[in-house]
Amino acid sequence: MQRSKSSQRWLKEHFDDPYVKRAQAEGWRSRAVFKLQELLERDRLLRPGMVVVDLGAAPGGWSQMVREQLKDAGRIIALDILPMQGIAGVEFIEGDFREDAVLHALEASLHGEKVDLVLSDMAPNMSGVEMTDQARSMHLAELAQEFAALNLKPGGTFLIKLFQGRGFDEFLRNLRTGYERVSIRKPKASRMRSNEVYALGVGKRA
Repeated sequence: MQRSKSSQRWLKEHFDDPYVKRAQAEGWRSRAVFKLQELLERDRLLRPGMVVVDLGAAPGGWSQMVREQLKDAGRIIALDILPMQGIAGVEFIEGDFREDAVLHALEASLHGEKVDLVLSDMAPNMSGVEMTDQARSMHLAELAQEFAALNLKPGGTFLIKLFQGRGFDEFLRNLRTGYERVSIRKPKASRMRSNEVYALGVGKRA
């Protein structure tokens, strides 16, 4: 089947992308690792012994980066609706985060331990209908925020991908009530035309 012109343009842009080439050359699972790397280094988010939860983890680039930086000092639990090839030292749960049973499995895996850092790079399958996609995206963001509110330690950190649009400002207002400091980040590896940004909540309030 012949690809559409827009599909051909996307493929050309993808394979010409310097971050894609760098990820392939360095053995990372996705170009998204460079977004996380910039944020981890800029805000010094990791320290030895942390418990980290990675939501929307597949194909595993973020978990791979965190494991690389923490070495053997720390625990990483990754979750995604899609299957993910195993990473040494990373616990993986496959399932839909919107389902109560999957959320309960994730919380049970913590064995009552509180989390130091929650990462969420979750995004819905895009339909191309902006209003629908934004609503689905914000629903996932709200679920991630609720998980962080319940499971982060006091003083913990929450990093989440958001798409600017309806519900974005209200989400940030709510986030600011739960954290000492909330910042918006646009990593260099984020494509400029994309309306994605990352919200960083530092210092979860008790």
